[in-house]
Amino acid sequence: MSQNNAAIIEGLNPADAFTLAMDQEIRNDGLAGSYGCFALELNRLPDIAELNHRIQCFFQQFPLANARLEQRGRRFYWCKTEQAPIFLNPHHLADSAKDETTFHHQTLVDLVNECKPRETLQPISFHLISSPNQHTFFCRWIHPFCDARGADLILQYLCAEDDSERQKFGQPASRPLVNLQLDKFHWWQKLGLLLKGKRYIDRLDSLKSIQPFPIKKPAQQLDFAIHRLSEEQTQTVQALSRKACGLTGASLYYIGCLMRALQQLNPTAEGEAYCAPYAFNLRKQRALTPVTGNHVCALFAQAPRDIVKDRTQLFTYLKQQNQQVIRQQLDYAFLPLMWAGSWLSLEEYGKTLRLSYGSGEERSSFWFSDIGNISLPNDRFPGAKISAIFHICQVTSPPSLAFLTGIYQNRLNLSYNFVKPSVSPEQIDALHQRVIAELLDQ
Repeated sequence: MSQNNAAIIEGLNPADAFTLAMDQEIRNDGLAGSYGCFALELNRLPDIAELNHRIQCFFQQFPLANARLEQRGRRFYWCKTEQAPIFLNPHHLADSAKDETTFHHQTLVDLVNECKPRETLQPISFHLISSPNQHTFFCRWIHPFCDARGADLILQYLCAEDDSERQKFGQPASRPLVNLQLDKFHWWQKLGLLLKGKRYIDRLDSLKSIQPFPIKKPAQQLDFAIHRLSEEQTQTVQALSRKACGLTGASLYYIGCLMRALQQLNPTAEGEAYCAPYAFNLRKQRALTPVTGNHVCALFAQAPRDIVKDRTQLFTYLKQQNQQVIRQQLDYAFLPLMWAGSWLSLEEYGKTLRLSYGSGEERSSFWFSDIGNISLPNDRFPGAKISAIFHICQVTSPPSLAFLTGIYQNRLNLSYNFVKPSVSPEQIDALHQRVIAELLDQ
């Protein structure tokens, strides 16, 4: 790679470096890397010319979309490339005898498992998967480029019908939100937060994390299963969530339901507690900036096995744990840890993020992400309507499971992302039945 500093567009912020370390860990586990993806199911073939135009406008407005990662010493930078961007990648079912649903699923599996050196990857790619009766628009990004909320903004950008509307999306002239949040603290306050964060991790690591699925090497590939609740079921889940965890406790409710379902699926799994990392967004609500970059901070939800067995006790425990975290500013205590970690090598940082200081084994029982209510209009995609949206992401092995949730058009989407052969589709089917029973308190 060229060492010309003039080629540098920008460096990675501390949250970008966090996701890059996880990209390396995923690759070390034999998988494709830290891809995040959104799939939009369309009611018909879209207006390809208009879609290409909007994608081209996006690449022109956000040059980072066609940058490449380069390493300079221990630091990574987005750098200019002479390669022209690929705007829209077509995938068409040529054999009418093949099953359309299988074709769409397998094409998505192939794309999310595409192994390429990250230095050669276009940071974000757009794909149109088409067959006679099914059409899927697929957006795939490498996580140092943006987070899920940023990808949501990119989809909103592509649904904007004129240039003036698209110009509202952008990058603020100020520093990344992670850095701005850190700037609010004096150096001694940052040191205090860092020590708080370290003590918080030490408390988590005093309990050995349960691994619900046995580790089977080598990892083969990521697969996924999507389930969509009805509007009536979604309303029931929302009411139960508010009752159990409060007005803002939906994520805790989903996490708790999955913990209980995993405990029922494999009650003898070794370990003492379920531990799940998740992130919260630093952007202001409904903000259209920043689009690129990661602007999140990390948290953990943890519950001992005996507490998980009691539904009422579990949600009380998770709610009180979260309240204590906010009261003690532990929700921001990871920011200085992320800043410090960004100076480590990817190997050192990855081990710090994943391995418990207590057991020396994997800290996470599963990964979790809730993208909340997706506000994407269903009738402004070029030439087609959006009937459904779901989220996919890669995950390390272990824990070999990422559980992603979101609501679109008043329906809760559940996305189970799992690594074969550690987890099988049959196990996910059995897990889903238990998750549904827990979500609906049946």
